Amino acid sequence: MAQPALAVPKPTPGLFRETVRPRRGLAARLVRDPAALVGFGIIGTATLAALAAPWLAPADPAAVQPAAALQPPSPAHPLGTDNLGRDLLSRLLYGARPSLLTAAVASFLTMTIGVLVGMISGYCGGRIDNVTMRVVDVLLAFPSLILALAITGILGPGLLHVMIGMVSVWWVGYARIVRGMVLSIKERQFVEAARALGASTPRVLYRHILPNVIPPVIVLATLDLGGLVLAISGLNFLGLGVQPPAPEWGAMLNEGRPFLMTAPQLMLYPGLAISLVVIGFNLLGDALRDALDPRLRGEL
Repeated sequence: MAQPALAVPKPTPGLFRETVRPRRGLAARLVRDPAALVGFGIIGTATLAALAAPWLAPADPAAVQPAAALQPPSPAHPLGTDNLGRDLLSRLLYGARPSLLTAAVASFLTMTIGVLVGMISGYCGGRIDNVTMRVVDVLLAFPSLILALAITGILGPGLLHVMIGMVSVWWVGYARIVRGMVLSIKERQFVEAARALGASTPRVLYRHILPNVIPPVIVLATLDLGGLVLAISGLNFLGLGVQPPAPEWGAMLNEGRPFLMTAPQLMLYPGLAISLVVIGFNLLGDALRDALDPRLRGEL
């Protein structure tokens, strides 16, 4: 005798809507965010200006013309000249190169070191974790900029030494944050299942933990780029980075300091450039955080 078919209840409308709803891509969410567009526009403009400096600059940024010192804006010098007759627009364009390049390389190195140290410390635990975190605690006990200043001063002036000084102290924040995330992630079922199936430690770290760590770290790195630009410009302002006559925004601030009352534009233009770039990175970082956080998107 045939058994009667069981009636399958119909799902309540909207019950699984949040689960099956397709997620929009990250790029689409960023395009709809005005703050992301403004931040990306500022950073993109500064980057393009730095790359195209040889074609956009109206003059040689290091060419000294004492007879043309402190001239107002003109067709030949759109932003005027400094106390040595050098074209300010040309120096601003070329000065973006060391500022942005040093900040980008330093951010990549600090992020890489911090992620590696934090993942190994959080996953392995035990003595490795204790030793690593004590080193991190010691470095965090000192102000980062002061410690970077001391390291750069010991190594001597130079853009490479500035980068070494920044990377030497900036990675500890990433390591502490990544360690905390790894401590939480390694207890989840998919990590335990990978270990039960015989996955090696490097494979677990690379295939299962790293993908869950990278999105928050990218947001942190984007927000941190503004601080790195400020710190690197500060070290250059003190004369520890780019040496004259090479242009750099922080060094230009120092060069224009004696003329603050008579020619404030010498400090106004590089200071405005630094401020805009920092604002751009902060806006872009905030937008990335909002786009990558499911709670802020209403998906949880």
